[in-house]
Amino acid sequence: MSSKKRRSTELLEAARTFREAPSTTDVVIRQFLSALDTPRSLTVWLLFRSKEHDQLTALDCHPLHYNDVQRFRDDYTATNYLSKATFLITSFNKEEVALEKFEQYETLCSQTNTRFKNPHLDPLYNGDNVWLLNATKRKILGILGEYSPDEFVDEANWGPGVSTLVKGERVSAINKFHDERGITRDLYALVGGWFATAYPLWSAHLSRTYGESWMDYQVGNSIVTVPKNSKTDRVIAIEPGVNLWFQKAIGTMIRRRLRRVGVDLNSQLLNQQLALEGSKTFKLATVDFSSASDSIALELVRELLPPRWFALLFACRSHYGVSKTGPRRWQKFSSMGNGFTFELESLIFFAAAQAVAEYTGASGAINVFGDDVIIPSSMFELFSSFSGFLGFKVNPKKSFSESYFRESCGSHYFGGVDCKPVYLKERLRNVESFYKLANSVRLLAHRRNSHYGCDDKFLECWHHLYYRVPEPLRFKVPLSAGDVGFISNFDEATPSRARYGVEGYTYRSLSTLSINEEADTPAVLLARLWVRSTEEHNNSYALRGRTRRKINHLSLVQQWYNLGSWV
Repeated sequence: MSSKKRRSTELLEAARTFREAPSTTDVVIRQFLSALDTPRSLTVWLLFRSKEHDQLTALDCHPLHYNDVQRFRDDYTATNYLSKATFLITSFNKEEVALEKFEQYETLCSQTNTRFKNPHLDPLYNGDNVWLLNATKRKILGILGEYSPDEFVDEANWGPGVSTLVKGERVSAINKFHDERGITRDLYALVGGWFATAYPLWSAHLSRTYGESWMDYQVGNSIVTVPKNSKTDRVIAIEPGVNLWFQKAIGTMIRRRLRRVGVDLNSQLLNQQLALEGSKTFKLATVDFSSASDSIALELVRELLPPRWFALLFACRSHYGVSKTGPRRWQKFSSMGNGFTFELESLIFFAAAQAVAEYTGASGAINVFGDDVIIPSSMFELFSSFSGFLGFKVNPKKSFSESYFRESCGSHYFGGVDCKPVYLKERLRNVESFYKLANSVRLLAHRRNSHYGCDDKFLECWHHLYYRVPEPLRFKVPLSAGDVGFISNFDEATPSRARYGVEGYTYRSLSTLSINEEADTPAVLLARLWVRSTEEHNNSYALRGRTRRKINHLSLVQQWYNLGSWV
């Protein structure tokens, strides 16, 4: 074995075996909060140290209480630093909190369904709401237009997540083509007659593997909880795989139509730019909703969507959810986990905002990204009221129309100043976690110094993170590389010039890469042919009978880069 290869093997072994004591995280928390050096940061540290974590999670930082950007930025950063930490010791049963909230929104959807089943009996069905409802329906009709069956078939795709039959490390397009046959009876009634014609290779493979009756009929989706923050978990529903395949088609179809009217759901950039503009001019408001994906009521969708579109979405959705207590009929139309929920809520909020703008004569930019909505500030109150009529709850803690502060799609601005905080979600244990937190701290220091160098208040915290990593693993990388080393400026990194005619510089990094596994099934061919599986195509592809899937495998990588984005 060459000395270079032996050296790389030793470094990888050092990275795999490196484990940090929990006390290091406490030290880093103290150093970070000390760098902020405000009464609020001291409060956060004392509550954390004394294990008063219930009180810690209850801390709030409302922008209306501030007129000084520096003070707000520091308090906001301190308040949010541990707000998503999963290691806090609280008295909350986070799963129970999530399920209780889930039940509340099912009740809300039930009330919304009652409203739209008999709208003339509802006291809110009058005046502004009636006009706006009809205008919203008109806007949605104009956006969606018609679709063809060929479009529905051609746009079907696998998402990157799990399904009811393919989970964990097995999630890949290849394994889904090979094993996924979960389907609800409502969807089978729609696609069963022509599925073999539309997808002959896939159908033939399933028939050979599982018999002519290859369908695995499922009652509906599976209700589970996943971690969210220090206060609560999040309830999601895992869909049957074939349902998800066609749900993604609908999502793509809606996404394309929204893009035609200027709403690009492939990028958060416009929302972020408008949030910055709103924080400077106060003419734009940022609106966020509480559990928007759990608030899309069945009868609301029936009321708003054209009949042909509604029938298609209705057939592809799961009508029942299955939990530990058994199946239940959904009051909501779709949930987080459904392949078209994001696009559907974006469509509804955009059309509703357009309707309110038309009714009030408000001028200004309107854009949506899921439940992150940007609207003219002058129509904030009416939009909030009309959203309540549609069954949605505006989140007052995350919606801003009056203060200097605006927040949308992960961007936070106060009077035009970037106030994006750092979140410490997990304890520091391995090398990658040190890279990630150190880079977050450095980028925060970079933002606080108006992107000219870094605020040296955070140098001690960054140094502590840097020197806790074994010296041979202190790789320095450019900004664009991500958390595969310590982001550094060019002079610090002193990368080597690339050789063999390549114009650029080389650097080493520690990455989690895919590994190859042998496979020889029709699913390999299907995944290879279905090139539209863009996300999964990048993570799981086949070449000459070999498959690649992402697993937790560390690898040292030497890359080259042109002189550019260094911090």
